[in-house]
Amino acid sequence: MLAAEDFLRPWRLERRLDDRLAGRTGRLEGVLRVLAEPDGLRLEEEGWLHWGDGPPLPARAAWLWRWEGGEVAVAFADGRAFHRFRPAGLVRGTEHCCGADLYRVRYDFRAWPVWRTEWTAHGPRKDYRLESVHRPA
Repeated sequence: MLAAEDFLRPWRLERRLDDRLAGRTGRLEGVLRVLAEPDGLRLEEEGWLHWGDGPPLPARAAWLWRWEGGEVAVAFADGRAFHRFRPAGLVRGTEHCCGADLYRVRYDFRAWPVWRTEWTAHGPRKDYRLESVHRPA
């Protein structure tokens, strides 16, 4: 099982996006910075989002990771709970509901230090899939 210290390095980020509701695909290229905090990690993602032939758009996001009893409790940057997962192998995280939309995530650490996430979101306002690959920078 991976520990918080294993993630403390700079990462390159590549993401493919498939927004079936909007009928478009895109990609994000950027970095993921992982910073130590007293009770876990802060993950800060920054990059450029490309939708089709349009101009690239700046993209940013941040989360908090806290190790709790063999699992990682993921929170949004403002501290609201998001989901949980076990940092080992190929695992599904807990589901997250946002209104009527349901988010599901799968983490893949089998090729460490390269790791992947796959998100799906379904509901009346969402129907997309995000596939991300993180590699040491």
